[in-house]
Amino acid sequence: MEGETSSFETSEMVAAFLASTPLLSESWSLCCRATTTQTFAVSRAGDVSYVAFSGVQAVDVLDPGCGNLVAVDGGVFPGLLRHGEAEEKAEEPVMVHSGMLHLFHSMFKYTDFESQMFEIMKESKSVVFTGHSIGGTIASLSTLWFLSYLQSISSPLNVLCITFGSPLLSNESLSKSILQERWGGHFWHVVAKHDIVPSLLLAPLSPLTPQLHALLQYWHLSMTSPQLPVTGQDFYSLAQRAALKQDVAVQLPDEEKNRLFLFVLACVEASAKAGRSGGSSFFWPFGNYVFCTNEGAVCVDDGVAVVKLMHLMLATGNASSSIEDHLKYEDYVGKVSMQFLKRRGFVEGECFESSYEAGVTLALQSSEIASHEPVSGPARDCLRTAIRMGRAPNLNSANLAIALSKITPLRAQIEWYKASCDQSDDQMGYYDTFKLRGASKRDAKVNMNRIKLAQFWDGLIRMLETNQLPHDFLKREKWVNASQFYKLLVEPLDIADYYRLRGMHRDKGHYLTHGRERRYEIFDRWWRNRKVGEEENTTRSRYASLTQDSCFWARVEEAREWIENVRSESDTRKLAMLWENIDKFEQYARKIVERKEVSRDVLAENSSYSLWLKELSELKSQLQQFPPRFPRFFEGEIVP
Repeated sequence: MEGETSSFETSEMVAAFLASTPLLSESWSLCCRATTTQTFAVSRAGDVSYVAFSGVQAVDVLDPGCGNLVAVDGGVFPGLLRHGEAEEKAEEPVMVHSGMLHLFHSMFKYTDFESQMFEIMKESKSVVFTGHSIGGTIASLSTLWFLSYLQSISSPLNVLCITFGSPLLSNESLSKSILQERWGGHFWHVVAKHDIVPSLLLAPLSPLTPQLHALLQYWHLSMTSPQLPVTGQDFYSLAQRAALKQDVAVQLPDEEKNRLFLFVLACVEASAKAGRSGGSSFFWPFGNYVFCTNEGAVCVDDGVAVVKLMHLMLATGNASSSIEDHLKYEDYVGKVSMQFLKRRGFVEGECFESSYEAGVTLALQSSEIASHEPVSGPARDCLRTAIRMGRAPNLNSANLAIALSKITPLRAQIEWYKASCDQSDDQMGYYDTFKLRGASKRDAKVNMNRIKLAQFWDGLIRMLETNQLPHDFLKREKWVNASQFYKLLVEPLDIADYYRLRGMHRDKGHYLTHGRERRYEIFDRWWRNRKVGEEENTTRSRYASLTQDSCFWARVEEAREWIENVRSESDTRKLAMLWENIDKFEQYARKIVERKEVSRDVLAENSSYSLWLKELSELKSQLQQFPPRFPRFFEGEIVP
């Protein structure tokens, strides 16, 4: 396991790089400027453009009344909509904070933000979006919009989002979508050790509305008061700080602050223990989190570990520090830059079994939790889990690749079976031969291979859905292509088995509605969402080796039943519907045959499709003998 670098360790290295550059300090400096504008500010440093959003907005979106989660707009965020369409019932839509989304749309619609971004694209090689507090969520939404746009035009522009004390923005589906798009590395959320704001939305805030209003007023006044400098090392003088504290104390006495703190702390602890977000209606972190202390920083990119560290960090503070830390990011930015560059040592004589344990200890030192006995143990466990969780998905993916190579012979035997069926003298083809199979060893072997392949792919899907594989696994070309080939090769056998003799369709209904396995629906989505290169040519000069519609034979079976029903149906309206269905399928089948998107077995003389065409031709011939009964048929219309 040690040979594999985890995403936790990678994020630590990237954060060290960020701290060694002016990115953090430049971002924070522009955040302070943006606060005075209450909209956004733009600055350039060489080839890098910074876009900062104010942490003070006209609408208090942290107000409990603005805190509902709503689905994202596909017109603005097309990349996210593709993953949030909920194509299957188990899928949860991508949702974001309604108030923050409204602020973003207002800025997008009523300012020159969009035009400025297009100008920046022409002049810059890199763009950094940044923001403090609520401005951080607007920076995140702007980054998502910009990444979606750049993806649509295949732009190589580098994009980074750095937020300071940003509240949560979205549900867990957004986190999954970002990881699937491989955008996780674009988002870096800097969180002060005791800052309560990043944790606020893990709690239902309606019971604490008065306290929250007073708190928001205090933060806004602290950030915008003209008497207060917005830059420089002395962020607030003692006299000014005392005046502000006295003002907020009137509206929010210590006991109320403590009540708010303990309530949020308890809710964050409950979320940390639950381990997941709990559904589409709950807020959840995304991207990389940099937890800053006086001793350095800890970087985590796993949502579960982020929430656990939020709880453990908050638990070492108190009501006052949780409020004040939201205003101390200038201090933390300076310290973290120094501490990341400073070589850290261990106590003399202290030995570690591995570099893994040394890394955990370094991270624990940086968190300043090591000295807090009640939480140091859980914190160490959390960091160990973060490292293991970072490594395990890549190892599982490698093991799956080995397992795939081992089942390749099973697939090859089915391919051989198809080739032999297509060349057989009975001219039935692959599908019908398996549907009418007997008790031969060959047929039994193919059926067993079909079952074993299904077990492999179902196991892979379970691993993916339980976060045991990399989040971008379903975007990897190797697995998208392998799943598509498996589906095209094997699903016709599943359909044949479903309709075999007096098959399951008699009791359950037709395959497409009642019998199709969920794995095939998932593979359909993977294939649709794949990135298609401009050079991909869909024009064929010869018939496909495998029919490109894996459900083609299920459609044939339904069409055969429609013809049976036409022969016995006397209700004119039902007859009209049957003929309409028959005509639609006939046109569809003719089109894919003309485009050569079917395998030759579809056109075999005794295949179910060829027999269906003969039945349809015979039925139409019979109908021509009864013109008085079917006058509309002879006028060129489809239905009698």
